[in-house]
Amino acid sequence: MEELLNIFKALSDETRLRILKLLEHGELCVCDIVAALDMIQPKVSFHLSVLKEAGLIKDRRQGKWIHYSIDSSDMFKRFLILSVLERIPEDAVKEDLARLEEFLKNKVVRARHAVPNVGAKNLSHLRTQCCGR
Repeated sequence: MEELLNIFKALSDETRLRILKLLEHGELCVCDIVAALDMIQPKVSFHLSVLKEAGLIKDRRQGKWIHYSIDSSDMFKRFLILSVLERIPEDAVKEDLARLEEFLKNKVVRARHAVPNVGAKNLSHLRTQCCGR
């Protein structure tokens, strides 16, 4: 019963639903989420920890950066998340997605300036480095 309560509490907050909607498109670093939501990092980290405690997302550490993605290992949670996400209209997160797209674009540009001779095949590696650092 406690697990279900944690899941539904995690899903009862607009910010956490916005985070899930962002993660629907794939793994993101915490700095990507901060930029997309236009919030301070401690607040975003709090919401990420609630989602993680509920088992809805998972994290992966790469150096000092933490990347988050939807945890699809539990079938019930996976279907619940899919059901919730399909009911959130794209318009509700349009501004978040626009900020994310702009941030990711600038991240690649900053990375290219830091390493001028980077080839296109290395851009995926740069994307996984938080903020292009």
